Amino acid sequence: SKKRTFFILFSGVIIGFGLAQLISYLTLSRSINLTSIKNHSESQGGLQPINPKINTFPEIVHDHQYDNSTVADQLKKEVRVLCWVMTNPTNHKTKARHVKKTWGKRCNILLFMSSAKDDELPTVKLDVGEGRENLWRKVMEAFKYVYKHHYNDADWFYKVDDDTYAIVENLRYMLYPYNPETPVYFGFKFKPFVKQGYMSGGAGYVLSKEALRRFVVEGIPDPKKCQPSTAPEDIEIGKCMEKLNVTAGDSRDWKGRGRMFPFVPEHHLIANSRDKKFWYWQYIFYKTDEGLDGCSDNAISFHYIEPKMMYVMDYLIYHLKPYGIVREPQRLPAKLKVGEILPPPIEDPDNTNEDSMYDEDRMINTNTS
Repeated sequence: SKKRTFFILFSGVIIGFGLAQLISYLTLSRSINLTSIKNHSESQGGLQPINPKINTFPEIVHDHQYDNSTVADQLKKEVRVLCWVMTNPTNHKTKARHVKKTWGKRCNILLFMSSAKDDELPTVKLDVGEGRENLWRKVMEAFKYVYKHHYNDADWFYKVDDDTYAIVENLRYMLYPYNPETPVYFGFKFKPFVKQGYMSGGAGYVLSKEALRRFVVEGIPDPKKCQPSTAPEDIEIGKCMEKLNVTAGDSRDWKGRGRMFPFVPEHHLIANSRDKKFWYWQYIFYKTDEGLDGCSDNAISFHYIEPKMMYVMDYLIYHLKPYGIVREPQRLPAKLKVGEILPPPIEDPDNTNEDSMYDEDRMINTNTS
């Protein structure tokens, strides 16, 4: 009958709808459970993979989509920075690859210098043994490679360790006023061993184009200027730069606050975190305040950064934003001529008679011969 046919049809629709809802519920539940497990795993001790045998980190593809990067993009074109990372075979996967996945991608060119070939990074294989006694020779060979293959591809050449974290945009901002043909290099300056000071290897040091040319063409071939040695590489390159009349520049900001640091952030941000008998206080070239007063808002680099912390710093710097607070970028300084450098920072900017607090209005000359 018609009633029986209608009843069978209606029952089929109800049963079909019920089965569809059940399947949808089971699929959604499984998805939620997997997400909960993943989130719980990450909350227990940071970025922990579900499988403890797989030491993986998240790939950071891009920075915040709502950022206005117009100024940073323009600086990337005008201030071309080649970054080369000193690493070794043991650290390729444990350290170097995390530099590549985080801050390293913001360099114009990123190279990894090692004694072994690695196609994943990839590395430049140098014919130099590993070990601290070979670091100076490794630095010389690395800069020789950079000069031969990339001299015209960049304006500045930045050497860092594989446990250094750098904010490349702030490096470009510091370098912006300088002419790459000025013989100068920057870093965190120590005072022993070299009259004009030398730059800490861990904080990284950046050579101008002319400084690189002098180092490779005039320095390395002449043992009287750049002598072979097993001493620390940062001291040796400091001695070499001085003999080549390359100025050891001042990387501090206009308030005298540091921008390139040889230790982890907390050692510089937290006052009294280092005993006054610690060697650091006898080595620093400039008198410095402790805590926030000694750290620039435009800091460039920190050292001894663990791989997981690379991702934390990337998030805090490039993704986390306090709602309702928008910081306008400082105006770019005027360009300096070849041989001009900025003067030392004002010691007490709040009580100065200077007409301008900006460094570019107070330029001085340096020896370029």
